[in-house]
Amino acid sequence: MALESKSNPIEEHQDEGDDVEEEIHHDEDELARNPSAPPDYEFFEVTTTVDPSYIISLIRKLIPIDSVTSIDSHGVNDSDDGGRGDTNQTVEESGNECEKMDVINDGSRGGEVKDTCRGLAGDEVWEEYGCVLWDLAASRTHAELMVQNLVLEVLMANLTVSQSARVTEICLGIIGNLACHEAPMKHIVSANGLISTIVDQLFSDDTQCLAEACRLLTLGLQGSECCTWAGAVQSEHILCRIIWIAENTLNPQLLEKSVGLLLAILESQKEASCTFIPSLMKLGIPSLLINLLDFEMSRLTEERVPERYSVLDVILRAIEALSILDGHSQEICSSKKLLQLVCDLIKVPDKAEVASSCVTVAVLIANIMSDMPNLASEMSQDLPFLQGLLEVFPLASDDVEARSALWSIIARLLVRVRENDMSLSSLHQYVLVLARKSEIIEDDLINRQLDNSCETTKDLTSSCSKSNTRSTALTRIVSILNHRTASKDSLGGDGEAVEHSADELNVGRLLDCCRKHIE
Repeated sequence: MALESKSNPIEEHQDEGDDVEEEIHHDEDELARNPSAPPDYEFFEVTTTVDPSYIISLIRKLIPIDSVTSIDSHGVNDSDDGGRGDTNQTVEESGNECEKMDVINDGSRGGEVKDTCRGLAGDEVWEEYGCVLWDLAASRTHAELMVQNLVLEVLMANLTVSQSARVTEICLGIIGNLACHEAPMKHIVSANGLISTIVDQLFSDDTQCLAEACRLLTLGLQGSECCTWAGAVQSEHILCRIIWIAENTLNPQLLEKSVGLLLAILESQKEASCTFIPSLMKLGIPSLLINLLDFEMSRLTEERVPERYSVLDVILRAIEALSILDGHSQEICSSKKLLQLVCDLIKVPDKAEVASSCVTVAVLIANIMSDMPNLASEMSQDLPFLQGLLEVFPLASDDVEARSALWSIIARLLVRVRENDMSLSSLHQYVLVLARKSEIIEDDLINRQLDNSCETTKDLTSSCSKSNTRSTALTRIVSILNHRTASKDSLGGDGEAVEHSADELNVGRLLDCCRKHIE
């Protein structure tokens, strides 16, 4: 969707007798109106709620003066056949319209002609036309019509000659929406020089232009044409610029988009991502992401700012992607600072506000503990951490992998618990945590039964591993609760008994449930 786009409702068709000369000299409101439908409108081979001739006319309004001849030599289709007519028909018409344009006085340059990208309209009107196309490009049908009528050539010409940051932002925004559709994406990739022109926009100083450039490159790396886009950004010079943007921007939107681009690089198809990783590690991406996480966590604990939640999430997803890279995960997993930050996030109250981040952290911690198994001994004594893990289960109810990661962490923690050697007070605290989260555990075990049918279709080894970690965790819970029951009299004598009947009831229910689901 276009940012700050003005509304431009599609009005009733104008009279068919209006000619081009009359339209050029109308005021801006008149220019924004929908051009008249062609006489044989019913023969358009496009199914759309928007008059195709209107979309075509908008494209023509964006043609830069300096590029009119070269673009029209290919023909921006303005025929009445919806993209099937004579592509040479409009060459001279577009040039003539430019020649007829009045000089625009911008109030500051003494009546000079505006930036050359304002070929058929002034600044504000150009932006309005561009924003309408930005919005319309979100529709596959409209997007396909646009690329058939040379919108990419028009937009590339604007990117080449424009000195306006707003024009650049709108052009990138339109291309970004076009890139969401398969056929237009193929046109983008095949357009000579367009991808390199887009990459060049990473060196802009404008925040919104940078955000749109990062969004567009991310879409390219996530699509079927990944390798082509990867080739355009794989140089260390470009990667360094992306990291610099993420490290230095204070704008939450740009931070999210730039880290999102780094995430897309890390998650891109294997044959593409392998070319990036050594350079990214050399440029210090692990420390960058950990420092960014540190800042977001400080903001989260000081003041909850909803617009930063998505920033926190994308940073964590990028760190999680790094944590599973063969040969490179150690640098992330061995970071004590990172471990402290993710544990702090697990312990935050009101997790619903950052639910997605908490789910990502669960998977990340499971990855860290797989690489650093000795961490479990120390972490097993952290009861607020165990309680926080249990509180993530409801947030991951639709994510089988995240719930498996949670069970894996809990199993690693509980096998380090030596209930026979624990003080009665410590045992009592463990029992309280488990009893007061018993409903969460029971709900997840019920959900697990629903997952079984899905797991049987996956790799057998993977399914067995998930079941084993869950069963290990449940066996340890049963052991701890049984030891508590056996020590009940001693606990009562020390005044440390489970005092609330609800807790007592939960202990019994949890024991029965865990025994039932142990495999």
